Amino acid sequence: MSEPYTPPKVWTWDRANGGRFASINRPIAGPTHDKDLPVGRHPLQLYSLATPNGVKVTVMLEELLALGHTGAEYDAWLIRIQEGDQFGSGFVEVNPNSKIPALMDRSGPQPVRVFESGAILLYLAEKFGALLPTGAQRAECLSWLFWQMGSAPYLGGGFGHFYAYAPEKFEYAINRFAMEAKRQMDVLDRRLAESRYLAGDDYSIADIAVWPWYGALAKGQLYEAGEFLSVHEYTHVVRWADEIAQRPAVQRGRIVNRTWGAADAQLAERHEAADIDRARHPGSAT
Repeated sequence: MSEPYTPPKVWTWDRANGGRFASINRPIAGPTHDKDLPVGRHPLQLYSLATPNGVKVTVMLEELLALGHTGAEYDAWLIRIQEGDQFGSGFVEVNPNSKIPALMDRSGPQPVRVFESGAILLYLAEKFGALLPTGAQRAECLSWLFWQMGSAPYLGGGFGHFYAYAPEKFEYAINRFAMEAKRQMDVLDRRLAESRYLAGDDYSIADIAVWPWYGALAKGQLYEAGEFLSVHEYTHVVRWADEIAQRPAVQRGRIVNRTWGAADAQLAERHEAADIDRARHPGSAT
């Protein structure tokens, strides 16, 4: 058994003690190098990666396009977080928190920056008047949206980090966050036992926010932890996850800024709708 850890009076940064993400984690903000961001021809410029938080936004944009909102056309530029692209000066100007996704809306006289995935979903929903219900369902939708934003750090930075990424396995940490991950799944399962979607009968930004995290977990696609967490027990979450996965816009959006997995599920950058078609159907005439 290792010696118990006693925190020092003043914490100091040990650059080598960061596990898988030691090369990009640091206790200070701001850019590490000068690098301008590219700008494409569409009103919306997205700088992202197909992590769960990134998938939220590309799915949202594809859903808006599917609804006929042509103003939602976008360029999606790849930000390689393992290589530190998020610390370039141009990216930090869009998101001072140096996290993906980040959006620039250039449709008006002055560019508008939007960062934090939940804020981007809400901004786009209000901009286009879509996927955000009114009345009591609006309150329900926003409650679940903010539930996801507050809960996912426990799932990703807590359970996911200690179960999958930490340089050592710590029983206390894994048990602590496994308990919380299962509690969150139970919260969702109970809601989805009484409601088709999170805000009610209609699909909304709440579902778009929650699905890339908890839908993937329910299908055993996150951290290779499906068996460990017995995710098959959450039958209502599985039903909901499967239904959302069948949506054409979700199938399109989930591959944007993705650089791993099957070849037909990868699209490093997206600059027009046909880019997705070509990626999903290699060799087609599209």
